[in-house]
Order: sequence, then C-alpha cells, then structure tokens
Amino acid sequence: MGKHHFFLYFQILLVEYNPLKTTMSLKETIDRDLKESLKSGAKDRLNAIRSIRAALLEKEVSIRVAGKALLTDEQEIEVLVSLAKKRRDAIEQFTAGNRPDLAETEQSELKVIEEYLPEPVSDDEIERIIKEIVAKTGASSMKDIGRVMGESMKALKGKADGTKVQQIVKSLLSA
Repeated sequence: MGKHHFFLYFQILLVEYNPLKTTMSLKETIDRDLKESLKSGAKDRLNAIRSIRAALLEKEVSIRVAGKALLTDEQEIEVLVSLAKKRRDAIEQFTAGNRPDLAETEQSELKVIEEYLPEPVSDDEIERIIKEIVAKTGASSMKDIGRVMGESMKALKGKADGTKVQQIVKSLLSA
C-alpha cells in the first residue's frame, strides 16, 4: 500500500470509526431508518429512503473519483436539497398533467426527504440576513441583484429555497 493510500485509509478510519463521536451522521441515520422501514414494511418510506441513499452514494462516488474521501455535511445537504427540488418540480408537473396518484407518491417522498433536511429558516430571518448583505455590499438597485443573490445563496445554502430568497431580494432592491 502506497503512502498516499495509507493516509487516505487512515483518514477514512478516523472519520467513520471515531469513538469520540457521539452524534449520528446523516448516512448512519439513513441506514438506521432504512432498517426500521424494512422491518415495519412501510414501502413508500422505504422507497424514498432508498432513493436518498442512492443519491448520496452516487455523489460520494463522484467525490472519491475527484480524490476526496467522504462527503461533507454541506455536500449531503446539497444532495437532499436537490432531491427535494426535483420532487417539488415533479409534483407540479403531475398536478398539471392531472395525475394526482403520481403527485401523491412524490409528495410522500418529499416528506421523507424533508425529515433529513435542516430546519428551514423563517421568512423574517431570511429577510434579516438579506438586509445585512444588502448593507454590506452597498446594493441599492436591481442592477445589484446578481451580487446580492450570490452572497445570499452562500449564506443561506441548504437553509432556504432559492425562489424564496430571490423574491425577498427583489422586494428589498425594488423598494
């Protein structure tokens, strides 16, 4: 085993098998919930958890190809946000296409995905953060929307929906 491989292996051991670690990682929580769903026979929940797990594994493989060992918490949240957004889009499409059965399935999967996402930030908190960013960047008109949106999305990544952030930014800059 080469020097690089040894250190990578050691790093994985430290992160995955840390005896001082007291909280469960997202991956451990999902694996635990997967086992519980298998035992209870909740098929809809089981399918949703399997899709979450598959998306996380896919992202982890792409990260390993890039030379990194494990997913960070932020990357895991990005995957979950992406899955939630896909479900919301699918719900809209199925509702517009008069397919309430498929929309209901997507809705139940969205509920499961949202269980693993961090608590969303309130509209008031989003507005407060964006006001700070507007003051910091000196933005005063709609011309500055790109700069404010970029900073806002960095600050609220995984905590707020992009369309909600955009609405608030537009209302603040147009006022």
